[in-house]
Amino acid sequence: PYLFSLSPAGFVEEPERKYCFECDSEEQCQEWIEALKRASYEFMRRCLIFYRNEIQKMTGKDPLEQYGISEEARFQLGTHK
Repeated sequence: PYLFSLSPAGFVEEPERKYCFECDSEEQCQEWIEALKRASYEFMRRCLIFYRNEIQKMTGKDPLEQYGISEEARFQLGTHK
């Protein structure tokens, strides 16, 4: 009785692909859903931006500068991929 499915829009080769999850409880379903959200690109991008800004506040330096990606728009506040 505890099922949920996921249909990622990013599968160009297999647009009809669907993942079905079966859990033992409603709580377990919610844990899976939260884990999948935290694993998303957008969540990780937001975390990167947050920690990048925190490090910059503490050190006065952009931690991404050494990798040559400090000016990339996707890692700036207020921008989206």
